[in-house]
Amino acid sequence: MKVISIISSYRKNGNTEHLSSLIEEELKSIAKFQHVVLEIERIFLGQAELKMCLGCRTCFDRGEEFCPLKDELLSIREKLNEADGIVLASPVYVEDVNGIMKNWIDRMAFNCHRPAFADKTAVVVSTSGIGASNHALKTMKTALMTWGFYVNNQQKFSTGALMKREQIYGRYNHKIKTIAINLFNAIKNKKVLKPSFYSLVMFKVQQKYWQKKSNERYTIDYIYWNEKGWLSPECTYYSIIKTNWLKVKMARLFGEIIATFFI
Repeated sequence: MKVISIISSYRKNGNTEHLSSLIEEELKSIAKFQHVVLEIERIFLGQAELKMCLGCRTCFDRGEEFCPLKDELLSIREKLNEADGIVLASPVYVEDVNGIMKNWIDRMAFNCHRPAFADKTAVVVSTSGIGASNHALKTMKTALMTWGFYVNNQQKFSTGALMKREQIYGRYNHKIKTIAINLFNAIKNKKVLKPSFYSLVMFKVQQKYWQKKSNERYTIDYIYWNEKGWLSPECTYYSIIKTNWLKVKMARLFGEIIATFFI
């Protein structure tokens, strides 16, 4: 089992790193107790070479490998491909994720067109000085779900300007243990994404778009969708799902209607 912690704080030994390390320790304890070999890797986005997104659409139209910004983005993406699960952690700046996290999400936006992580589990956590904002969690969760992740948990932590590691654990040990247990079990039991009604509708809209755009069959997005089998009329989502059949049927109907008017 492999888990990656992705931390967007620039501050070493700050609240966000302390929280991530506490979750990692709990994961290690659980793995040891259950005799599971666990590898944990930590990525500090603030220390990685990640240039600002140019909005040039090259990753959308030609492929991410043609991005004119030559830095560490693709190596980080490859680490995600190798992982079973991730812990995504950001401090809250002005009621949302900080700039380095938002830029990383922007740079990874090609995954919105070509979701690549449908077999992987994630948790998202945020730290803030006073009030803990839901916006940061929503930003991270929405991105990960769009990329295909099953987001197992989302939690916000009010930590003050700077708390000691033991203080964070003393105040939030139950929440930290719960995050670790849920993530570990979700990975071990191979839980898959449980898409919302909206996600199912948007899948159908995208599916109909590419089914109608046969003249674009040589575009990278069309090829990707076709190779994944997502253009098949029987396909209802990016991965195997466990959800109410009526929910799926209604979502597909809504998607058909939307596609009729807007595609």
